[in-house]
Amino acid sequence: MKKAVDEIFNRLFLNFPELMVCREDIISAFSTIVQCYEKGGKAMVCGNGGSAADSEHIVGELMKGFILKREIPFKDKERIKAAFPENAEYLAKNLQGALPAISLVSQTAISSAFINDVAADMVYAQQVYGYAREGDVLISISTSGNASNVANAVKIAKAFGVKTIGITGKSGGMLRNLCGVTIRVPAEETFRIQEYHLPVYHAVCAAVEEEFFGGK
Repeated sequence: MKKAVDEIFNRLFLNFPELMVCREDIISAFSTIVQCYEKGGKAMVCGNGGSAADSEHIVGELMKGFILKREIPFKDKERIKAAFPENAEYLAKNLQGALPAISLVSQTAISSAFINDVAADMVYAQQVYGYAREGDVLISISTSGNASNVANAVKIAKAFGVKTIGITGKSGGMLRNLCGVTIRVPAEETFRIQEYHLPVYHAVCAAVEEEFFGGK
């Protein structure tokens, strides 16, 4: 692990010492996401309510610069220049390195159609089935760990070789035994669980960014 990555996690546990009980799982989640991106995969994220908002938040941190400035590679700048030399500088300057991620909660048309026409508790599972490729990762967020639409997505992910990460509350619910890695923050009330989820996924996103865009 890079020194800078280690410092990110040390800072997380310094600021939130109660999260030390999750340390092993947080590091495992980080490693799982890194391995996914190293193999050219993508992340999918899902949840309900506040966890749906967190899903979009995570995608926002992965798909553009979070803490670091992610300058795109020289070879990509040259491809843009070859295609559009007249404004290549502007185009390249205003792109940032991306870690491919999809928020499954944001697909309004397919979601509403599937909920209405087929089965509401399979809405994320359908998207996993359509989007996923072996080696991808699904990040599933549920404060109780028992959201059926999230759990079904995990089941389909596992069936098709997708790595699974759960982010839940203390009990872990169904996700505890379903996911390959489950981060169970030490809280039981929904709002308290959500308050812990933010620093956890911020640290993981920052660490993944550092791994791919930081210095040696």
